[in-house]
Amino acid sequence: MKRIILLGATGSIGVQALKVVASSRDLAVVGLACDRNVALLLEQAVSLGVRDVAVSDEQAAASVSPTLYPELEVRAGAGAAARLVREVEADVVVNAIVGFAGLEATVAAVENGRTLALANKESLVCAGTLVGDRARSTGATIIPVDSEHSALFQLIAAAGERAVRSVVITASGGPFRGKRREDLAEVTREQALAHPTWSMGEKISVDSATLMNKGLEVIEAHHLFGLPFEDIEVVVHPQSTVHSLVRLVDGALLAHLGVADMRVPIAYALHFPERRAVDVGALDLGGGLTLEFSAPDEETFPAISLAREAGKKGEAATCALNAANEVAVHAFLRGTLPFLGIAEVVGDVIATSPGGRFGTYSEAVDVDSRARLAAERACARLA
Repeated sequence: MKRIILLGATGSIGVQALKVVASSRDLAVVGLACDRNVALLLEQAVSLGVRDVAVSDEQAAASVSPTLYPELEVRAGAGAAARLVREVEADVVVNAIVGFAGLEATVAAVENGRTLALANKESLVCAGTLVGDRARSTGATIIPVDSEHSALFQLIAAAGERAVRSVVITASGGPFRGKRREDLAEVTREQALAHPTWSMGEKISVDSATLMNKGLEVIEAHHLFGLPFEDIEVVVHPQSTVHSLVRLVDGALLAHLGVADMRVPIAYALHFPERRAVDVGALDLGGGLTLEFSAPDEETFPAISLAREAGKKGEAATCALNAANEVAVHAFLRGTLPFLGIAEVVGDVIATSPGGRFGTYSEAVDVDSRARLAAERACARLA
């Protein structure tokens, strides 16, 4: 029986992970964490018999009545998820926290030698070298949960690292595929959140609309697979059927195809190294399956170029890029920044960001804080 700690349990990935757990006799949840959705967290904890939880929002955590839930040990406040990881014995930690907030728990997981099922791509975007170094020193295993990186993980293992020349990450193109820059000046919150293929949280949906999600995935792939940025390609594939490809040294390509259902990569990560059945529909190959590929329009959607620019400078710049993007996306969702302003804010911040790598978590926190202040000033100028 694998013991699972699930961070970000009330979000989209967390809810789907619990569906995978419910369909398996070999997985048991021993810890749950959320930001502030305490009502759902308590429902999950009671139904699963979980006694250890974490709530990062202190006000929300204070609403948990010790009289009604005397069996629960509630860790509260900043760093609560990381404390849960350090204090509760588990075989696998699923990190589905959104944003920089997930980095501390990732560091805690690898420092404790846990298998980390990583859906929090920002951990590697912001401190990939630090996380990788800590994982190697303890023998921790990192298994990506993003559908694209899960596909690459499987393809590279199948081909063998020495046979791989480069990798190709696919992008749906988001809700504005085919639009020109002038078409995006008046984009609304609702339009940006209307993803054509995947059901995701608000922040990730906006990242998909700007293509920043692909920029972050390029940086994540660089750290996961040790590939130079020039060997990580992005192509637009609106059907979201091919999740990634690898180019081999002999000119052949291997592709990972499947239905667009996050339970598949989640199940792969939770059961690794085994593969278990997942109740999803099969691709109808005989029904006229169409696969389209094209280059992304990086003039209209500069996020991928910005990510590569930051990546070549180093972790401090990619950490700043992520911080600026988080601030800008939240400003857009609040209605205080236009859609096109997101990339502009990010570009402004990374233009003045230093490069280099981090040796400690606190160094990443410092860069993140300074970049957020710079991004808030940039948002104010563009409001």
